[in-house]
Amino acid sequence: MTVRCVFYNSVCIRILSLVMAMNQYRMSEARSWKNSTRRRSANTFKSRCAGLRLIAWTLGIALLHAAALAFEPCRIEIVEKGSGWPVSLVELRTTHNARFVSDNAGVIDFDLPELMGRETWFGVSGHGYEVRKDGFGYRGVRLTPEPGKTIRVEVNRTIVARRLGRLTGGGLFGESQQLGDERDWVESGVLGCDSVQNAVHRGKLFWAWGDTTLPHYPLGIFHMTSATTPMQPLRSFEPPLRLRFDYFTNDEGKPRGVAMMPGSGPTWVSGYVSLPDRNGEERLVGTYIKVKPPLEAYESGLCVWNDETENFEQHKVLWSKSEDAPKQPPAPEGHPSFWTDARGKKWVLFGDPLPRLKCPATFEAWCDSSSWEILEPQASFLAASEGRNVKPHRGSIAWNPYRERWVTIFTEYFGESSHLGELWYAEADSPTGPWGKAVKVLSHDHYTFYNPRIHPEFTEPDSPILLFEGTYTRTFSEAMEATPRYDYNQVLYRLDLDDPALKPAFEGL
Repeated sequence: MTVRCVFYNSVCIRILSLVMAMNQYRMSEARSWKNSTRRRSANTFKSRCAGLRLIAWTLGIALLHAAALAFEPCRIEIVEKGSGWPVSLVELRTTHNARFVSDNAGVIDFDLPELMGRETWFGVSGHGYEVRKDGFGYRGVRLTPEPGKTIRVEVNRTIVARRLGRLTGGGLFGESQQLGDERDWVESGVLGCDSVQNAVHRGKLFWAWGDTTLPHYPLGIFHMTSATTPMQPLRSFEPPLRLRFDYFTNDEGKPRGVAMMPGSGPTWVSGYVSLPDRNGEERLVGTYIKVKPPLEAYESGLCVWNDETENFEQHKVLWSKSEDAPKQPPAPEGHPSFWTDARGKKWVLFGDPLPRLKCPATFEAWCDSSSWEILEPQASFLAASEGRNVKPHRGSIAWNPYRERWVTIFTEYFGESSHLGELWYAEADSPTGPWGKAVKVLSHDHYTFYNPRIHPEFTEPDSPILLFEGTYTRTFSEAMEATPRYDYNQVLYRLDLDDPALKPAFEGL
C-alpha cells in the first residue's frame, strides 16, 4: 500500500505541475498579445487557451488511470482444499524474502510492483496447512500476480483441528480492507494480549486477558484487560471469524486495566468464575498474583468484581513471598470447571490443565481456605499413536455432553515441532481421571501456542464441535521472526469430535 500511495502522490504532483505550466503559458500568451503591434482576435486567443486546458486535464486523467491500473493490487485467496474454507495465518514468502500473511478472510493484498506480471515463486507455510514439496524439497507455488487479478491458492490441512481465525489484535481483516472489503469492521485499539480467562456471569460471557499491547507504546496494559460478549458470541463455526468484544474502557473510550491490585508490577488474574453467595447473589471472583521482573510472583490473593465500578477489588492476601514462605501455596487458580459428584454435591474445580484444587461451588467456600481440597492430577498421558508419555504444560478441561465424558486440550512440554507448540486431546469418565490415551490435534512449527482454553459455552450441548483458543507467540520458541499482526494474540480452533482421527481417544479408556 505504501508503494501505491507514493506513486499516486507523484502522479498527482506531475499533473499539478502540468496544469501550472499551462497557466504560465496562458499568461505569457496574454502579455504577448497585449504588446504585439499586430492585433489578434480575442476569440482566437481564448480558444487556444481552452484547448490547452483541455489537453492538460486529458493528460492528467490519463496519468491517473495509468497509475490506478499499474498499482491496483492483486488479490490472493488462501483456501483449504476440499472445503474451500478461507485459511488465516498462512504465509507466502518471495525469493527476496517479502512476507505476506493471510488475514481472517484468508486474503492477501499483493502489491509489489517489481513482481507484477512476472512468474513468481512463493514459499508457503501455515502451521498445519501446506502444499506438496517439489523435487528439491521446497513447499511453494508459482503464481503470476497481475493488477486487479484474483488468484486462489489451495492448501492441504495436515492437522486434526481446523483454524477458524484470530480473536484478538489489530488488522484482523487488514488485507481485505486494503482491497476494499470488510469496511464495517471496527478496530478495538488492542494490538496484542496474553492468555484468556472466561466466566459466565449474570447472563454474559466475561473475558479477561493478561498483558496487553497498545499502539502508542510497547508497554501497554498490565492489570488485565477485560470485555464481555453474549454467552454464545458466534453465529457460525466456519471462517471467516468475526467476534466483537465489548471492552471495558476509560474516559477516552480506550480499553483499560480492571485489576489494579496494590503493589508494584503487573497483576495477573486467573481462576475466573462466578459463584452464588448465601443470598443467591452471583459474585465474579478470581485469584491474583503480583509479578516483578523477570517473571517472579511475590504476592497472591483473592479478588472480587465490583459490578458498579466494573473493576476487581482486593479481597484477601493469601501469600507474600519471604524467607519463611518462598513458594506460593495452592490457591483456586487456573481454569475453573463445575462438577456435581455422585452424592449430588456441586463443586468448582481449578486446574491448568487437570484439577489441582476443589471447593464447594459457593462464594463463602471460595473465600474460606479451610474448605479447599488439594488434588493430585496424573503427571502424564499416553500418546495413542506413539506409545510414549506426554507431559502436559497448560490447558483446560470441560464436560462434553456429546461425548458424555470429560475432555481436555493441553499443550505438551518439549513438543517435537516446538517446545510449547503442540496440542493434544484426551477424555476421562471423571474430571479427576484416570485420563485415556491422548491424540495430537495441532502443531506449530517453531512457534509457541500456550494456555489453551476450551469454550464449552459457545456451542449447544448436543453439538459435536469443540472450540478452543490459545496464545500464539514467538516467546519460548526458536522462531527468529514474529508473525506480523498475529504474534502475541489469541487464535481460535475447531475440533470435530466425530472425526475418525480422534477414535483412539474415544477407545482409550
